[in-house]
Amino acid sequence: MAEVLLYHHVQGLTDGVRAFADDLRQAGHTVHTPDLFEGRTFGSLEEGMGFAREIGFDTLRERGAAAAENLGPELVYAGFSFGVTIAQKLAQTRPGARGALLMHSCIPVSEYGESWPDSVPVQIHGKEGDEFFDEDLPAARELAKSASAAELFVYPGEQHLFTDSSLEAFDAEASKLLLERVRTFLASV
Repeated sequence: MAEVLLYHHVQGLTDGVRAFADDLRQAGHTVHTPDLFEGRTFGSLEEGMGFAREIGFDTLRERGAAAAENLGPELVYAGFSFGVTIAQKLAQTRPGARGALLMHSCIPVSEYGESWPDSVPVQIHGKEGDEFFDEDLPAARELAKSASAAELFVYPGEQHLFTDSSLEAFDAEASKLLLERVRTFLASV
């Protein structure tokens, strides 16, 4: 079974993020969910972004990296939207990474290095009509094309945080399919 370090999105460590982590735990995986917002959650992306700007994106990323330091190196790094910025960086730069799950976002590989590490399989998930993921789709396609073990899944619809069951954007059908694909991925790493 895999050990997963799962970073929440900009609305915080919501009940929906916790439920997603619990689903993975029920499949036998160890899942860590650091709370980068120290208990704060937000009702909208705009409120969460305002808080993140106030605290500072670098400060939040440092908190995320610090959470990894307390764990062994053989982790699957996973993130939802904003959390992808941390998960992807650690998967690309921290030795021993076993995999990466990038949900609702993808950063150009060049942000964190020259190429994606051959030894790190990756899955990328997003919605084709999501205005935020649409901006990241070229980077996602490039990563999927350049990495030796990469899968890109694009779902119909426009909801951004569609995997978070505690938010209005939740899409039960797409989330169920994503979770099945994630479980298959984790069973293989």
